[in-house]
Amino acid sequence: MAKKKTEEQAPAEEPSIVESVVETVAAAAETVADAVTTGAAALADVVTGGDDASAKKKSGKRAEKIGVVASDKMTKTVVVRVDRLVKHPIYRKYVRKRKKFMAHDETGAKVGDKVRIVETRPLSARKRWRVVEIIQKAEL
Repeated sequence: MAKKKTEEQAPAEEPSIVESVVETVAAAAETVADAVTTGAAALADVVTGGDDASAKKKSGKRAEKIGVVASDKMTKTVVVRVDRLVKHPIYRKYVRKRKKFMAHDETGAKVGDKVRIVETRPLSARKRWRVVEIIQKAEL
């Protein structure tokens, strides 16, 4: 009877530890090979200039500022005053800073309007911003 029990257990044999380790190593090697090929392709795209998708990723977001129109006396140009609060490095109090930007305006903004401006290519000697939208009209 003892022989019959050992013969019955033999067909239900589990894989050895060596075989399972070999399978795990083979799967890991395949994963590493996939990662290396995708990394090499990405590096080649960067070096050669890449396709359109990678070019779109390179272009950063343009700077945006929100300010109040201070002057609209020029044709298609407004002067936008941007106010910001900056903490004084020594006294730790907030100081109000102002800066004026000349912006190209196709929207027809008037003095007192709150506008959003975005950085653009140089349009003239001092004009490097463009009015994107009028956020709030001036109160009359």
